Amino acid sequence: MAATTIEGLVPRMRQVCGAANVITDPLELRTYECDGLTAHRMVPALVVLPGTAGEVAAVVAECAKAGVPFVARGSGTGLSGGALPHPDGVLVVMSRMRKILEVDPVSRRAVVEPGATNLSVSKAAAPFGLFYAPDPSSQVVCSVGGNVAENSGGAHCLKNGFTVHHVTGLEIVTPAGELTWLGDGTGVTTGYDLLGAFTGSEGTLGIVTKIVVKLMPLPETVHTLLAAYATTSDGGRAVSDVIGAGIVPAAIEMMDALSIEAAEAAVGCNYPEGAGAVLIVELDGPACEVEGELATVRALCEAAGATEIRAADDPAERAVIWAGRKSAFAAVGRISPAFIVQDGVVPRTSLGEVLARIAALSADAGIRVANVFHAGDGNLHPLVLYDDASPAQTEAAEELSGAILDTCLEHGGSITGEHGVGVDKSRYMPKMFNADDLDTMQLVRCAFDPASLCNPGKVFPTPRLCGEVPGHRRAPHPAVAAGLAEIF
Repeated sequence: MAATTIEGLVPRMRQVCGAANVITDPLELRTYECDGLTAHRMVPALVVLPGTAGEVAAVVAECAKAGVPFVARGSGTGLSGGALPHPDGVLVVMSRMRKILEVDPVSRRAVVEPGATNLSVSKAAAPFGLFYAPDPSSQVVCSVGGNVAENSGGAHCLKNGFTVHHVTGLEIVTPAGELTWLGDGTGVTTGYDLLGAFTGSEGTLGIVTKIVVKLMPLPETVHTLLAAYATTSDGGRAVSDVIGAGIVPAAIEMMDALSIEAAEAAVGCNYPEGAGAVLIVELDGPACEVEGELATVRALCEAAGATEIRAADDPAERAVIWAGRKSAFAAVGRISPAFIVQDGVVPRTSLGEVLARIAALSADAGIRVANVFHAGDGNLHPLVLYDDASPAQTEAAEELSGAILDTCLEHGGSITGEHGVGVDKSRYMPKMFNADDLDTMQLVRCAFDPASLCNPGKVFPTPRLCGEVPGHRRAPHPAVAAGLAEIF
């Protein structure tokens, strides 16, 4: 895209959003060159910060009219490069739109803007005895709009589900610049589930401007139990035994020795000294039910070889137990100059075998791996630690990261549980889906975005231009021949 096209958009963008909310300075643009995955960087041609849904619609309409690609960005905490800017496009930053517009305790729902942080929704609902269930580890800073894009989960998704299970309506701006609604806020779906298709589409189908979310009653009782083990295998046995007993905790999380070391350095979480792994199990619900489950879980953890068990029902004490787990991703920065946060899923029954394979891969590569994961549903977050000042280590870390995903697929798992595909994992999509699957997904994308302007270059390894005949490529697409688009 020629620079003159972007320059021509600037006056109109300033008119729509205000001059102070349009960024053109090269140094300021670099602020937005990546999301939480810093390995991928790209400076946008232009950044705009709209303040209303109408402004978002106007910005997108101008991009559509000029044939300029655009990418939406929330808090920038994503870990797959999903909000990586387009070098010849407009980055639409939603951080000014962070109001909680309504909390309705009767219908148990809230209406929020996309820039509202995840945790702020629960804080607004708390006076009514309600909370918003999805809770990514970055919930203090991550935006609800970003959660919708990635279908985020968090530690408590085992019992409560992912973002898609708690969103009942979305106001969106289509890639043509039109405002419309998906879902009516009741959670009742008739016809095609466009709301479900949009949630988790990684910003490729449009931009969210309002979100209707379900609120849940705060549980009567919450108990958090921390069990220390000599090995992750012992902890994994406890996980299987708890689930096998018919108990579905709110959360079951595990950390290995290296991730514990990092958390201790970062937040002083005071986990049991010398533990090879810690298991965090949280139970919530009616007091009579939770008390019975707690006794069973404690007995099962002891039988699996727990070297120490701590339990807490006081909110402050529970927060101390969770401090290490919640800080784990950032904490590894204390023990490594750089790291890759991986995100794969395996069947829960394969956890022990997969963790052993990761350990072997780590040893062969000479690259450390800290394991933090949602043990209850097999969602792994291996942290690959390396020195980015060394090209050889950087290459080895990337190869190891890919080998971990291959291992997940070999065991019937997935290349992502909640961090998304973005640009980082697009090359692995053909390993998980066949050509027909990918073509079908592309047809859905093209139904929303026939001009291929909305967050292009994400998710698909070789994205087709809308209008191409599925199958092997033939003559160049007219947009390519005219110089308006390119094949990736």
